[in-house]
Amino acid sequence: MIVRIAAVQYLLRQINDWSGFENQVRFIMKAAGDYKPQFVLLPEILTTQLLSFMDTTDLRTSVRNMNDYTRRYKDLMQELAAQWDVHLIGGTHPSLKEDGSLVNTAYYFTPGGEIYEQDKIHRTRWEREKWDTAAGEKLHLFETPFGKIAILICYDIEFPELSRMVCEAGADILMVPSCTDDRQGFLRVRYCCHARAIENQVYVVMTSTVGNLAVEGLGMHYGQASIITPSDFSFARDGIAAEGTPNIEQIVVADVDLQDLVTNRLSGTTIPLYDKRKNIYERPVEIIKVS
Repeated sequence: MIVRIAAVQYLLRQINDWSGFENQVRFIMKAAGDYKPQFVLLPEILTTQLLSFMDTTDLRTSVRNMNDYTRRYKDLMQELAAQWDVHLIGGTHPSLKEDGSLVNTAYYFTPGGEIYEQDKIHRTRWEREKWDTAAGEKLHLFETPFGKIAILICYDIEFPELSRMVCEAGADILMVPSCTDDRQGFLRVRYCCHARAIENQVYVVMTSTVGNLAVEGLGMHYGQASIITPSDFSFARDGIAAEGTPNIEQIVVADVDLQDLVTNRLSGTTIPLYDKRKNIYERPVEIIKVS
């Protein structure tokens, strides 16, 4: 099965009200939708653009006040997923849970109107110390008409155990919405995406925010979208099906073949998804003292 994926480098720019955000999202979704992809991926915390017209004197409070826009955000993304007949991973949005905790949540919108969620499992220091977020507790695998996907939000891709879990459960594509402020942070995520694609013989789609906002912690971004493949003869020479130009507003699009994954997992140059020796990993490390 050939699957077309669009990953959006979303530009965080100053806006004056909700309409500014809505208009920008509608514009980029039209640009992506015209290519008729099955999946569209937006980056992590793209809704922080709303903070550009909110009072951010107290950052923890202002991030929680973004909950006032959650319903409008969901309605907009739900409408656009249906309009363009795409499976839309609408980036992430800080969500308030019933117990009052704040979680960085990815929302997945289907063309048929369903909404699914994947909370971020691992928090960065910024999220813990500046936003006072809580950690997600559940990992999901979504069985779609175009393959099985999982969503690992930015820092989560740096923990190989999560990717291995969903890939052993059958994942074909890992979606990685991301937000990084500098090149080294971006490269941590990017390199880990390549590693996860190789380790698990899976496609990995990453995208990032670009631009800047006059808000604490959002003053600069380094980002680049990419659609990454395993590293073998069946795929692109450098393991990159498509990638954008860093730090500009852009959409990258690529077609990937799910059958190539099946073939590669069975007869690839290496087959790491199946060669894992679980019995060894369950044993404790033997510590040897050397004089």
